[in-house]
Amino acid sequence: MGRKLIICWLALIPGLASAAGGAGYLQPVDVDISNEAALQRGSKYFVNYCLGCHSAKYVRYNRLALDLGLTEEQLTDNLMFTGERPFDTMDISMPAQEAANWFGRTPPDLSLVARARGESWIYSFLKSFYLDPSKPTGANNLVLSGASMPHVLWELQGTQRAIFREEIDSEGNSHEVFDRFEIVSPGSMDATQYDTMVRDLVTFLSYIGEPVQLERRALGIKVILFLLVFLLFAILLKKEIWKDVH
Repeated sequence: MGRKLIICWLALIPGLASAAGGAGYLQPVDVDISNEAALQRGSKYFVNYCLGCHSAKYVRYNRLALDLGLTEEQLTDNLMFTGERPFDTMDISMPAQEAANWFGRTPPDLSLVARARGESWIYSFLKSFYLDPSKPTGANNLVLSGASMPHVLWELQGTQRAIFREEIDSEGNSHEVFDRFEIVSPGSMDATQYDTMVRDLVTFLSYIGEPVQLERRALGIKVILFLLVFLLFAILLKKEIWKDVH
């Protein structure tokens, strides 16, 4: 896996895009954090395309290796570009103050972005960049209008333009509403491959948001089963104690 640190800034500020009909443009996505292969692929994309600017400082590399089924050698060779020891966190070397001077704000840590934003939001955001010459980065985003993050995945997805249509509301006012995307130049992946890649990346972000969630769910099932068995015994005991009471 080649190291590819791209200087970018993900401006995750509250609110969906409302300009030009982008409000509510969210596509549902189902992720399975028990899918080890998807997590491994997602970690690869995260390290190559996100970790140059965005940390995941609440995650340690050795925990990542354990959960993703990686050996220490695989971890060191493929994922550890910002840490020196397996127990280091996924931090970045970019000084926060300098990053703030360069981009206007320090790029946010992405450890909890899936829990804060939701998986569908991230999935839709990464798929909805479109060409916009009026923006400093040359691109805008349908989900987050005016996002400061450049389209760092353009080599994979390609470039696309957003097509809007004009609609008249009940009060006679004209509004631009998003209609569709049109490919301007194809990327190295086709649409299906890119969708899968983004889903893998979202799966990884969902995992790092709560690495113990599979254990929590498994424990929750055991607790519920225990309570159901206990309830059964409690009902039988009650019937036995009160059977002679009329």
